[in-house]
Amino acid sequence: MSLDLIISSKKDEVTIALLEDKKLIEIHKEGNDTVTFNAGDIFLAKVKRVHTGMNAAFVDVGYEKDAFLHYSDLGSNYLSFNTHARQAIAGQPSRDLVIKDEIDKDGKIKDQLSGGHTIVAQIVKEPISSKGPKITTDISLPGRFLVLIPFSNKVSVSQKIDDKDEKLRLVRLIESIKPNNFGVIIRTVAQNKKVAELNDDLIELVERFHNVYENLDSTLPPKKVLGELDKAVTIVRDQLNKDFNSIYVDDQLVFTQLKEYISKVAPSRTKILKLYKGKLDIFHEFGIHKQIKAAFGRKVHLPGGGYLIIDHAEAMHVIDVNSGNRKGKENSHEENALQVNLEAAEEIARLLRLRDMGGIIAVDFIDMYEQENNMKLYKHLKEKMRSDRAKHNLIPPSKFGVVEITRQRMKPETEIDTSDVCPTCHGTGQVQATLLVTDQIRTAIANADKSNGLILQVHPFVEAYFKKDFISRQMKLSWLHKTWIRIEGVTSRDLLDFKLFDKNRELIG
Repeated sequence: MSLDLIISSKKDEVTIALLEDKKLIEIHKEGNDTVTFNAGDIFLAKVKRVHTGMNAAFVDVGYEKDAFLHYSDLGSNYLSFNTHARQAIAGQPSRDLVIKDEIDKDGKIKDQLSGGHTIVAQIVKEPISSKGPKITTDISLPGRFLVLIPFSNKVSVSQKIDDKDEKLRLVRLIESIKPNNFGVIIRTVAQNKKVAELNDDLIELVERFHNVYENLDSTLPPKKVLGELDKAVTIVRDQLNKDFNSIYVDDQLVFTQLKEYISKVAPSRTKILKLYKGKLDIFHEFGIHKQIKAAFGRKVHLPGGGYLIIDHAEAMHVIDVNSGNRKGKENSHEENALQVNLEAAEEIARLLRLRDMGGIIAVDFIDMYEQENNMKLYKHLKEKMRSDRAKHNLIPPSKFGVVEITRQRMKPETEIDTSDVCPTCHGTGQVQATLLVTDQIRTAIANADKSNGLILQVHPFVEAYFKKDFISRQMKLSWLHKTWIRIEGVTSRDLLDFKLFDKNRELIG
């Protein structure tokens, strides 16, 4: 398995694509100018009102909708966090953590909070649809190898580390170096790491925690006091390992930020970071635009000829698996159904992660009559979803062939409009004769300054038209105008849309 990160930076937005074996598995978009409310961000917030019937409070974190805080999300160590925060707000921050009595797990929120109360809270679920963020006062800080849990002394290890001796080594190591009253969760990537690497990560996390509270003195709520690392750095932090093959960035500033981070946490891996200077859009160069078009529609095709139909409501998704025009009809129905279902299971595992689909997902696979095949499908889907970092559960196929999945919903589903504007009318309803486009291109070339060479960007279909035949129309145009005319097919162009550039990529006309 190899991982590649492709980062496209525009004026108003940064888009990050994560590829596994060249297949798109995650895509993230971040605005450059907006205040974000990402999972992991920490805010100094003010309680607006307490809802006793729901045993919850609505809290102002600066979002247009109040954040939701349930009693269970106060955490058992709420009194410890609250006391620590009050001292810091009063201008007396302390680096010594004092653990107070735990609150009653079946208690009432009105006994702990009231309107106007100032708290330190962390976002656990980003705003979705008409709902505000979901928050907790049980703060934790993730690092590259460790997760820091203040006001605890427990050390636990990721269940994905199977080696018992390695688990024991890690626990003993962390217990010997961690500060008092700080708990730690050891992440999977910490396996076989040396004490120096783990210690550096731990020191950085502890310092980050103290900085949050030491900066509360002059802060008025609502105010973000600690933002999660930007998404590109977060992905590198969480997944930078031997499988990470390359990181391509098309912006010098983002390149510099990532280089500083990688130089700090893994100096030997800085060579995988590359500044893209190609002439085409970086997503077009790596085929990401095409993968997005294929993966975000209602109908998603499978390599073997089958396809998926994906529909969704507010809290539920329904996926229908169809065999389509799949080859291999000489096999029995059961064999064909199994092959299509296994192929669909792999694609569904990718799409759930890529599209951030959460809540309840009901997958209607093609009916299979042998129980052994149904269990083979269930195990295959479960295995393909192992790499999904969102919490999820699967129920084996029912007698109707439906697999039910619940998947943690931490942020809005990624939605990308994959439809194209009508290539003939551009949404106006007025149709232009398609035969005229080549004449328009020839006229534009004839009127252009050709001293600096020409680059023509068109839809791939038009590109094919100009390049077909042994002596192509492209060659004839170049001979006619005594300059080479480079023709580039760009999938983001509409069928009848074209742009003309000089060799320095300056737009002509």
